[in-house]
Amino acid sequence: MASISSLGAGTSLDLNTLYDNLQTAELQKLTPITSQQTSYKAKLTAWNVVQTALNKVQTAAAALQNTSAIASSKITSTNSAFSTTLANTASAGTYSVEVSHLASAQSLLSAKATSKDTDLGDSSMASRTVTITQPGQKNPMIVTLDADKTSLSDIRDAINKQQGSATASIIKADDNSYYLSITSRDSGTINEMTISTNDSTLAGYIGYDKTSATNPMTQKVAAADAEVNINGVNIVRSSNTITDAPEGVTLNLTKTNVGSPETLTIVKDNDPMVKAVQDFADAYNSLQTTIGNQTKYTKVDQGNTTQDSSNGDLLGDGTLRNIQTRLRSMLSSSQGDATSSIHILSQIGVTQDISGKLTVDSTKLNDALNNKSVDVVNFLSGDGKTTGFATQTTNLLNDILGTDGSLKNATDGINKTLKQLSDQYDRVNAQITATMTRYKTQFTSLSTLVSSLDQTGSYLTQQFNAMNG
Repeated sequence: MASISSLGAGTSLDLNTLYDNLQTAELQKLTPITSQQTSYKAKLTAWNVVQTALNKVQTAAAALQNTSAIASSKITSTNSAFSTTLANTASAGTYSVEVSHLASAQSLLSAKATSKDTDLGDSSMASRTVTITQPGQKNPMIVTLDADKTSLSDIRDAINKQQGSATASIIKADDNSYYLSITSRDSGTINEMTISTNDSTLAGYIGYDKTSATNPMTQKVAAADAEVNINGVNIVRSSNTITDAPEGVTLNLTKTNVGSPETLTIVKDNDPMVKAVQDFADAYNSLQTTIGNQTKYTKVDQGNTTQDSSNGDLLGDGTLRNIQTRLRSMLSSSQGDATSSIHILSQIGVTQDISGKLTVDSTKLNDALNNKSVDVVNFLSGDGKTTGFATQTTNLLNDILGTDGSLKNATDGINKTLKQLSDQYDRVNAQITATMTRYKTQFTSLSTLVSSLDQTGSYLTQQFNAMNG
């Protein structure tokens, strides 16, 4: 609010100074409100910082809970007859792998046609079918062809349109030599094709039955199964991708190596699990540092009535203290049943120092993972719902950070208080404005009265002087 410079003009009264002093005094009524607003805004900012740190712990705990995704193995051998991918269930081991035969998909070639666009079927038939039967398919693939749709191109398009168990393409030898190639979608003898048609004319080009001595179509690639020997066990599959021998290991066969078996070596890979444990410890320690900063207390000198400005904005906050206590209690919680050898964090090398922060002994953790991996997984994950250290920690953090959690309630309370302070500020400010308006009116009236009296006094003085003269 600006001072009114015209107050007392033409008089001996210093009303401007008085008005400014009154205004300064009135505005002091806002100071307690703005101080509280500053304090609560700082608390809200502090809670946002704490929430960010809690979110990081939540993410790290959720990752540690999902042990099936981080307990893994790795391949240390170099192999050329096959490539390998591992599932998380793969166990460490050494395997002798000899590939004696690769799986292949059957491919058949039609009799020669002089044009790919000339109809080859019986023109007197309104329609006909081409049937492709395979033992590995529950139902045969039936392709229907209209009277004017019996060229190689038409047959190719009709087969491919079904997106079924066989595909077709046209091979051009020269300008007068065209062939239709039909290939099984899947490899293996179980997908060997038998092709027939009820159009006797078209049957001169399309048709194959391995039991028949005469076929219009010729087999260019025979259906074959993959054959591989793993540690002395003969394995036959219809595909070159073998997913269940050994369990958790997928072999993609690329070439044969008869007489020269290759060694597949799979070792346990602890690195992802060690990293997940360390990530959790780092996130938890960062949270403790954040809480320490937000609850910091600096002792004041004797006789000093004000707190140190370096104190944390959440000093003495009961909600934050409760959150910290609940998380710390999780660190000492016992997990697992009587059959397990691991029940507390220290047994996997995670300990708490005097400041409350976590330290990870990677040597002890690796030893536990190498020798008691099942117990480690059970300790961390439990049943994945209510038991297990990481599971329970994740559940706790989900509760704290949830829509009805303690953190949301705390920030909602602060926002509610800030709204009340804002309303209070507006009310007090309006009262001050009204008071100062009233003062201005009174001072203006006083100034007018004094000015009038001054003028009257001057006039009377002049008259008295004239009479005396």
